Amino acid sequence: MTSTETTEPTEKAVAARMSTLDRFLPVWIGAAMIVGLLAGRFVPGLNTALNSLHVTSGVSLPIFVGLLVMMYPVLAKVRYDRLDTVTSDKRLLVSSLLLNWIAGPAVMFALAWTFLPDLPEYRTGLIIVGLARCIAMVIVWNDLACGDREAAAVLVALNSVFQVLAFAGLGWFYLAVLPGWLGLDTAGLDISAWSIARSVLIFLGIPLVAGYLSRRLGESAKGRSWYENRLLPKIGPFTLYGLLFTIVVLFALQGEAITSNPWDVVRIALPLLIYFAAMWAGSFALGKGIGLGYERSTTLAFTAAGNNFELAIAVAIATFGVTSGQALAGVVGPLIEVPVLVALVYVSLAARKRFAPEPTAPQSQ
Repeated sequence: MTSTETTEPTEKAVAARMSTLDRFLPVWIGAAMIVGLLAGRFVPGLNTALNSLHVTSGVSLPIFVGLLVMMYPVLAKVRYDRLDTVTSDKRLLVSSLLLNWIAGPAVMFALAWTFLPDLPEYRTGLIIVGLARCIAMVIVWNDLACGDREAAAVLVALNSVFQVLAFAGLGWFYLAVLPGWLGLDTAGLDISAWSIARSVLIFLGIPLVAGYLSRRLGESAKGRSWYENRLLPKIGPFTLYGLLFTIVVLFALQGEAITSNPWDVVRIALPLLIYFAAMWAGSFALGKGIGLGYERSTTLAFTAAGNNFELAIAVAIATFGVTSGQALAGVVGPLIEVPVLVALVYVSLAARKRFAPEPTAPQSQ
């Protein structure tokens, strides 16, 4: 126990802390993509069957189930009574809010218009990805990189609440208002703020309420120790099960578009690659520059660089249709984000020696 407190984590140590499912996450995601593509191409009537299942108009039942299963365990982990641990750190809080809700959407907006000026559906999909701030997988990346787990959880909670309140308005601004101010062509783009808001409320609001109530009721009935040491380990893996299921369904629905237009996928992937790398590097450097330690600089970087592609996909599907170009752009998101952020876990660990020891670290002889 003491050795883990006094030695910095290595790549082997990080791998040892990961479950088999976590350790081979890129492999499982790649396999899910392949299974989805093959199913969509070769299983007769699958697309028709998937498209016919709806929770309500424009809201796919399989996608809803997959996203609920994926997001609920993450939001059930958040300690909603510990907001003050981050709100008291003004540098971290202000930096995170600015990076997530000012810089991130603006950077993606600029990249989308720079790389996809002639492809409005894909461009709109990328902008939606930029608006969906990360609230799920960031906890995995942050934990593997030995970031501040409590700070990550609180920032996830704040992003969750802020997304419910602000996503629709920001979507309307970046998709309809700002392009008009800049004289950009938005012909044929019909954005309903209510459609976006409805998607956010369904795909984020429901698991957020469920996660909050689970913690409140679970801790009240059996205590925090039971909740975190017995219940959470049991439901935690369902995040990745839900992710893999959702990817299979999405790639089954988008298989025709992906295999028929590989160059379009490359064009979508390039700005995403630049976005994830630039946001992470800039945020990590900012954390160090304003005097945050390694753990909170890492948390700041991953929460700013990651995006909630689950929500982005859900909004794109509900607003524009399950086989739309906007949905395809959202599907390409995890294809790029997962391997890039896994690689950045190791970049973080390699950069750790550039930081002074954490002030709260235990003194050792």
